[in-house]
Amino acid sequence: MRGKILFVVGLGVGYVLGTRAGREKYEQIKATASRFWNDPRVQKRVDDAQDFVKDKAPDVAEFIADGAKKVVSQVSGSKAPAKSTTTRKPAAKSTSSSAAKSTAAKSSSAK
Repeated sequence: MRGKILFVVGLGVGYVLGTRAGREKYEQIKATASRFWNDPRVQKRVDDAQDFVKDKAPDVAEFIADGAKKVVSQVSGSKAPAKSTTTRKPAAKSTSSSAAKSTAAKSSSAK
């Protein structure tokens, strides 16, 4: 029991000391990041990137819309033959072609 109490007390002391040291390091990293982000050179690059995106956004939107239209036309185009009014009898074709194959196989095996 005494060992468990000492373990819990040790955890508590470690937690308190660790959070103090951790908080100080966190504040230091936060201040460094803030100085970096607010640097005029960084902000200039951020502004340049925003302007570039604003200029290219309509072109990208048009490209995506054209691609979407192409996909829709391909998908609807691939379904069009299935909806056609002409009737095909694929079973008859496959039967006649399989019959022709079996006849050819019989004639070649007879030789």
